[in-house]
Amino acid sequence: METYIHFVYLVILFVCLPFLLTGIFRKVRAYAQGRRGPKVIQFYLEICKSFLKVPVVNNNFSSISKLAPRIVIYSSLMIWSIVLFEWAPFILIPFFLALYRFAYIGFAMEGATSFGGMASGREILLSVMVEPTFILMILAAQSHIEISETPQGILIGLLFLSLSFIAILAELAKPPFDDPRTHLELTMVHEAMILEASGRQLAFFELASSVKLSALLVFLVKLALEHSKLFKSKYLNGINQEFLILPAVVFLAILIGFWEANSVRRKWTWIPEFMGLAFIAILILGTLVKLS
Repeated sequence: METYIHFVYLVILFVCLPFLLTGIFRKVRAYAQGRRGPKVIQFYLEICKSFLKVPVVNNNFSSISKLAPRIVIYSSLMIWSIVLFEWAPFILIPFFLALYRFAYIGFAMEGATSFGGMASGREILLSVMVEPTFILMILAAQSHIEISETPQGILIGLLFLSLSFIAILAELAKPPFDDPRTHLELTMVHEAMILEASGRQLAFFELASSVKLSALLVFLVKLALEHSKLFKSKYLNGINQEFLILPAVVFLAILIGFWEANSVRRKWTWIPEFMGLAFIAILILGTLVKLS
């Protein structure tokens, strides 16, 4: 019975969490900016409405651009299912992230616009900087290391998770790596890559972005829960731990909402140096966690 309830819980999370997190994130960001903001279910209504619209296709588009939105949603769903159900090793996540990014860039370049090319270059820069750090996070998630209950172990673990959270912000193109609040083509990454999308195509891209957000946040929460001795007890076994995913991920969505509303984007020349330092710090902290 407990296993059945656990499976139903995961299925509900798989279907509903991407819409819920995006709605909460938008609401919190608007509240932090002194606005009322949209309803929590507004993102779901927008996706349903966009799916009913026929996209306006650029004359330069080929079959690649028609397939790109479907490849993007497929890749994001595969990442989401691997993270949530753990039916495959986490090391497959970078391969689907690469496929996700390839489809995004292919769609942006197909439109032959300057904004698409500029945003594609920024996306490639972010991916090159983030992927080594993300692979280290996956290796830590697949290992048997545990954060001890000592003050030193807790401090090292918190630093490791904080740097991992920063890497996820870079992967999602959130501040300080990007500033989606401006809605200007010169300062956007993902938004500038899908300026040519409309209707059903835009719905695929927006939904895939939300699914990716949910997958990476749940991955970070699982990294904390499964490798901390604080959550290892007879009352919190593997199944009971996963019931903490929902409140923890909602908290992260609220935190990102406030962060995006009150932070600014840094210069792009700053990103390689910062992500290089983050990679070295995560490597050292992972070693210390293993030794502690």
